[in-house]
Amino acid sequence: MPELPEVETVARGVDARLRGDRIEAVWFSGKKEPFKSPARTMAEVLPGKRVKRVFRVGKHIVFDLVPTERAPSLKQQAVQWTVHLGMSGRLLVASPSDPIPAHTHAILRMRSKRELRFVDPRRFGRLALHAASSGEGGGFAGKGREPLTISTNEFAALFHGARTSIKAALLDQSRLQGVGNIYADESLFRAGIRPRSRAASLSRKRMDRLCRCLKDVLGEAISLGGSSVSDYVDADGARGFFQFEHKVYQRTKLPCLVCGTLIRRVVVAGRGTHYCPHCQS
Repeated sequence: MPELPEVETVARGVDARLRGDRIEAVWFSGKKEPFKSPARTMAEVLPGKRVKRVFRVGKHIVFDLVPTERAPSLKQQAVQWTVHLGMSGRLLVASPSDPIPAHTHAILRMRSKRELRFVDPRRFGRLALHAASSGEGGGFAGKGREPLTISTNEFAALFHGARTSIKAALLDQSRLQGVGNIYADESLFRAGIRPRSRAASLSRKRMDRLCRCLKDVLGEAISLGGSSVSDYVDADGARGFFQFEHKVYQRTKLPCLVCGTLIRRVVVAGRGTHYCPHCQS
């Protein structure tokens, strides 16, 4: 599943290409699973809207859409359109002449003659409309805190008294939104913390270090376009490069790049989890 760096990369790419553009027409497939809002409603509301900006909230890509002319109808009110990529979703900016991939479930035809295509073979992704609100960021917000901007004090408070493992706690989207399996493993390695360590037992010093390492890992992954370990590609269909920087994720039984100890794989919170038994304690 695309995680924070991948979703951030896609959101930035779409924003750079479509900000200020206008939606002229839309098409949705007959598969109902990707549509959290009814396809008929989206088909009525989206055409005529201008893309004010595209940004990320957790693992969601959020479109701020505004009317191109004033009118009292619902169709001419500002809205937010959200895209969750699910397990295998892709959001691509393409030319109408480009072949349409199999498993395409939405096409937004823009005034610039470009198309925004949502492709999702496994159909775990979701498309939805939300009411916009005044103020920066609009109305859509996730339940958890933003990992890139959270302070060390706020980070430590999130896990105070948590009886679960630190790996499970990092994956809890009600605490931190956007962190998934890859970046939990990589940040725990950099912080020198075993994934099964009980979150509440970690000292404040170790929690501060984990907060810094998580931000560093996420920032580096964003700068390299995310990790392409399965289906993920950016808005142009290009793969990311951070998978070449992974220190533990999916490196089971390979030597640790720091100490040479073989990387181990265990299951934590139902997820395959990778760590170095020497570097992490």
